[in-house]
Amino acid sequence: MTVTYQTIRVGEVDVFYREAGPADAPVVLLLHGFPTSSHMFRDLIPELSATYRVIAPDLPGFGNTAAPSREKFDYTFDNLARVIDGFTEALGLSRYALYIFDYGAPTGLRLAMAHPERVTAIVSQNGNAYLEGLSDAWGPWQTYWREPTLAHREACRESLSPATIRDWQYLTGTDKRRVSPDGYTLDIAYMARPGTEEIQLDLILDYRTNVALYPAFQDYFRIHQPPLLAIWGKNDPAFIPAGAEAYKRDLPDAEVRFLDTGHFALETHAAEIGSAMREFLGRCILAD
Repeated sequence: MTVTYQTIRVGEVDVFYREAGPADAPVVLLLHGFPTSSHMFRDLIPELSATYRVIAPDLPGFGNTAAPSREKFDYTFDNLARVIDGFTEALGLSRYALYIFDYGAPTGLRLAMAHPERVTAIVSQNGNAYLEGLSDAWGPWQTYWREPTLAHREACRESLSPATIRDWQYLTGTDKRRVSPDGYTLDIAYMARPGTEEIQLDLILDYRTNVALYPAFQDYFRIHQPPLLAIWGKNDPAFIPAGAEAYKRDLPDAEVRFLDTGHFALETHAAEIGSAMREFLGRCILAD
């Protein structure tokens, strides 16, 4: 298995991406979350690349994707989706399965709503689309959404701190002995780059647009009935199990599985997730 590391220009953004697998195989598009990058898929890519063409871009404002300053580029989820949509078109991806996690969920679901004919299946790993999936830990963000004052913006900055990234996002609800420090150390380093915190605070404010779109995402599910596997770290402090179960309300055939881990489930359960995906995608895509 060979992974290549490339960059492609999409409008004003140089999108970095990882790719592995046969060029003519069905495509699986992996969309990462906050505050990480495609590095989070380092253990999943080998699980899939024997059978699938696996592609994992870094979103604008994250990882190694080079994006303009805030003065030249609005960091909104609409724009993140616009860039990733352009990325798929630049690579000629006319059909793909989506792996959506955290911020990758509202990004990927915008693509799915715009191009339902392109989406062969969806794997949601702690990728929320329902109000009941939000834990009670969203208070400072929700306050900022309602009243976007400077004081409320500053209150959200704690979400970007090294301690929050390491202890709350990576280590809560999981076996700490199984979590390599590589992931959170890299994310903390990315967050320390000049200008990154302000970009992330812009996206925290714009996250309210994702919640507002939940009914539209749910309409998409009901109308188009994409095959969906929700595989969830059940101890996630941000996106609770009810968010996984809620998919079955609009997708009666959705498969829901829980893992005894936290938000970054791939850090501890990449083999289990990879196995579940191979079985699920094999039925949904290879048998199609």
